[in-house]
Amino acid sequence: MNIPYEKNQKERVPFETYKARYREAAPELLSEVSGVPYDGEKKLFTVTLMNKRYTISHPDFEAVCLDDDGSYAPLLENLETKILLIRYLLEGKKAPFRGNFYAYADMPWGNHYNQVFQGRCVKRLAFSFGFNLGQFCRVMEKLGGEKLSVGDAGYEFVFLDDLKLRFMIWEGDEEFPPSAQILFSDNFSSAFHGEDMAAVGDISIGTLKTLAKSL
Repeated sequence: MNIPYEKNQKERVPFETYKARYREAAPELLSEVSGVPYDGEKKLFTVTLMNKRYTISHPDFEAVCLDDDGSYAPLLENLETKILLIRYLLEGKKAPFRGNFYAYADMPWGNHYNQVFQGRCVKRLAFSFGFNLGQFCRVMEKLGGEKLSVGDAGYEFVFLDDLKLRFMIWEGDEEFPPSAQILFSDNFSSAFHGEDMAAVGDISIGTLKTLAKSL
């Protein structure tokens, strides 16, 4: 895997640190805690991220997309996604989905970081698609999203394995700016910390915007 050090200096250092931890970790234990399936013979984890299946090797953390249709595959191309996934394997804990969704502010750490999350993710979602709901709907359907009867356009979709997100957008016009809401399934707080969940928003919206360019 080629990561230009100069371009990604701030992110590569922690990624290399996480890779060292991952290399030394027992994959069977990582699988047991995170719930990510592991094939001991092939030495591969299997995950589904944004409607694409990947294998991740142990101990070198090399990812391969099993659904390579030529469209954007964030785990292959985005360093922030690689860091999120390796942290998920090292630190995430599997929890069952109980059918509820929560805003970022409702999470245990939400009050401390919600203002940053609103600007970093919620407003970004609103202004990325709030003037083009048709494009938002097309890209969400490409990702296998389930349409919701909330907002001017809303979808529920699987971010990673059984971790789900809901994106809802209210359209902007000449008088009012667009607005949005992002909700997380109730098992997210076991899988990720607050900063990681902001990265989830970044990665999801970035993936939508990249895929939208080809639609």
